[in-house]
Amino acid sequence: MMSLRFDGMALTKETCMVYYGAKELAASSRTVRGNTIIIAQNIPEDKYGFKPMPEYRSVAQLFTHIALTSRFQHQFHGIDKLTTMEGFDFPSLMKKITQEESESRTKAQIIDLLKKEGEKWAGWVEGLSDDFLGQRIEMPKGSTPPSKSRFEMILSVKEHEMHHRGQLMLIERLLGIVPHLTLERQARMAQTK
Repeated sequence: MMSLRFDGMALTKETCMVYYGAKELAASSRTVRGNTIIIAQNIPEDKYGFKPMPEYRSVAQLFTHIALTSRFQHQFHGIDKLTTMEGFDFPSLMKKITQEESESRTKAQIIDLLKKEGEKWAGWVEGLSDDFLGQRIEMPKGSTPPSKSRFEMILSVKEHEMHHRGQLMLIERLLGIVPHLTLERQARMAQTK
């Protein structure tokens, strides 16, 4: 069995203090998505059209974008199983995803989409092998770095969601909603007094 590598050194459970593989990535993706869903539930449906700035996505569009964001990585790694970004028709795929993002949905439909797409993604990630995650993908010519591991690219889905979730937590504040993670932290702090 091939292992993940860093600077030529095999990274396994035996050689690393911390091992983070497919099962851990899937579990953390489920945690992140669960917190995103709580935010979606906490924002009233009549605020789903809110945009913090005219050129920014609405709350509904942002949740839908999050729900669909894994599709690029799934298409590239899971369906096409490509090893290079050279020649990948990224603009066509993004046009299709953007069109789907713009479809009108109710709050319940958006939450359902977040749940279904999140579990579909996490379920796929959970079954990936270390060999697969360790494969190098060539980036387009002139990119820095010139290649990335599949693990790094697949991890970017969770990073991307957390980036947008930070925006959503600020939007909650703008709407007068205290984010659930803040409320949970405040409750824990109150118990320690």
